[in-house]
Amino acid sequence: MINPRIDNMTRVIVQGITGRAGRMHVRLMRDYGTHIVAGVSPKTGARDVDGVPVFASCRDAVAQTRATTSVLLVGAEQLLGAIEDAVTAGIKLIVTPTEGMPVHDALRARRLTQAAGVTWIGASTPGMAVAGQAKLGFLPEASLKPGPLGLMSKSGTLSYEAGYRLAQRGIGTSVWVGVGGDPVKGTRCAELVPFYAADAQTAALLVIGEIGGSEEEEFAAALSEYHFSKPVFALIAGRSSPEGVTMGHAGALVHGSHGGYAAKKAALEQAGVVVYASLDAMVAGIMRVLGKH
Repeated sequence: MINPRIDNMTRVIVQGITGRAGRMHVRLMRDYGTHIVAGVSPKTGARDVDGVPVFASCRDAVAQTRATTSVLLVGAEQLLGAIEDAVTAGIKLIVTPTEGMPVHDALRARRLTQAAGVTWIGASTPGMAVAGQAKLGFLPEASLKPGPLGLMSKSGTLSYEAGYRLAQRGIGTSVWVGVGGDPVKGTRCAELVPFYAADAQTAALLVIGEIGGSEEEEFAAALSEYHFSKPVFALIAGRSSPEGVTMGHAGALVHGSHGGYAAKKAALEQAGVVVYASLDAMVAGIMRVLGKH
């Protein structure tokens, strides 16, 4: 079973730590409480970034720090090689926010990580977090409040707004996973259902979906298969988007009824999910269920 739960003692390395994005997000993640023990940069020769030691390879970083988790802040063309480096080094949780990963590279990375028993979150993910403990990636602190609501999202910015509005009203999250919007990814919503079903800290589940692909339909089927008994809420972006046009993410492509809003809504509701038409309605509905939790 995939287990994305982390805490402030999880040993994290950052591949691509010496780049502009790497330096900035290392600071933000550390300020939040993430235990970053090392960085990896094969070519720069830097010894440290803001006191974080830098190694030439994941193998060296893991050998020195016993890290189990890596955030990869490298370009799309370097992403597959960086994933291979992390897997070979023994990393068990990989988070890749990078957008634009080639589909063939993503297919190879998914096969590699699954064969090695590695959880891969991404690509094109805002990251993941356990509120009050640690975050990996770009999730804004203002949207992170500890609480009972599990959150999975294909859409980063919409999930930030949802998390923020709920946090302002006292509803926080347990484990937040941005699965990303690419058509080929490391972890899909359906694959997280067993974790959220078993997680004692999660009392309900919110899914931020979007048009395109079949992920929401797969998620609905998984809820029925696992007899998921906790309340599930959903918000699907792209309700009024035209057919046959990619909207935002690479995976948000609708062909006829396939991948459309109506098909996703029907599948989710058949599985017992409450699907909301707007953020305001979603916040109000979740407040009615979890407001006294």
